[in-house]
Amino acid sequence: MVCGGFVCTKNALSALNILYVMVSLLLIGVAAWGKWFGLVSSISVVAGVIGVGSFLLLVSFVGLCGAMKHHQILLFFYMMILFVVFVLQFSISCACLALNRDQQSQLLEVGWNKSEATQVDVEKTLNCCGFSYVNYNASCPAQCFSSPSTCIACSNILQRYAGEVLQFVGGIGLLFSFTEILGIWLTHKYRNLKDPRSNPGAFL
Repeated sequence: MVCGGFVCTKNALSALNILYVMVSLLLIGVAAWGKWFGLVSSISVVAGVIGVGSFLLLVSFVGLCGAMKHHQILLFFYMMILFVVFVLQFSISCACLALNRDQQSQLLEVGWNKSEATQVDVEKTLNCCGFSYVNYNASCPAQCFSSPSTCIACSNILQRYAGEVLQFVGGIGLLFSFTEILGIWLTHKYRNLKDPRSNPGAFL
């Protein structure tokens, strides 16, 4: 069977969805590992990552079942969901790559103010206190707080890495979005192919 035929397209679509299954299990595993070992104490962050992983796992199972059974309805919904995910992911990836330094600082401050648990994690991990300035009248879990003269604001440290992290996340998201385009194309092509093992007179 030449590549581009029924079997080749089916195998390619199945392999792509197996890749999605592995990525989703990795996301869920990393989030659970981080929470178990106390690396991340924010429930919302862990729940968000596990939610994304679970959604990807569900979508990949729909695509895998549709590919294995050549099920037209499952393949159609899989293609539509994948298109919506592609649009959202492509937009977010482009936004991450286009953010300037001031916008990155504003985004960091919004994220900082939303969760006290995240603040504690950042202060403890990066050994800093406060976002834009060190408040010596408040408590801080960082080791440097025992000798306040050595403490610096967390924004100074976060901004060093924010650009690199956003470039990395945007690049990975952009690369991953092209696999979704490949999945949409393969699904559309596969839906319009006739199974050679089926009745030759059957209408697809």
